[in-house]
Amino acid sequence: MAQLIVRRLEKEVVQKLREQAAKYGISMEEQHRRILRGSLLRKKKKRVTTRKTKSTPKMNFKEFLLTAPDFGDPDLLRQKDFPRDINFD
Repeated sequence: MAQLIVRRLEKEVVQKLREQAAKYGISMEEQHRRILRGSLLRKKKKRVTTRKTKSTPKMNFKEFLLTAPDFGDPDLLRQKDFPRDINFD
């Protein structure tokens, strides 16, 4: 297998790589390999749309939830005035 040396990386990039590697319990070198594989060898998936437009705009989860209809069920609403006991000990 070939070897690759990457020089002059920003400290922030190295720190993020270190954090990701720790998150998955792997070495920084392995995380680097996974990032490269994922970026370069990923197969593009065809997006299936039901709309007649060519591309579907991306929507984050919060935006998706905001599109949900208001059911008006009081049991689903959060009670903001509900008293709670808080223990700071």
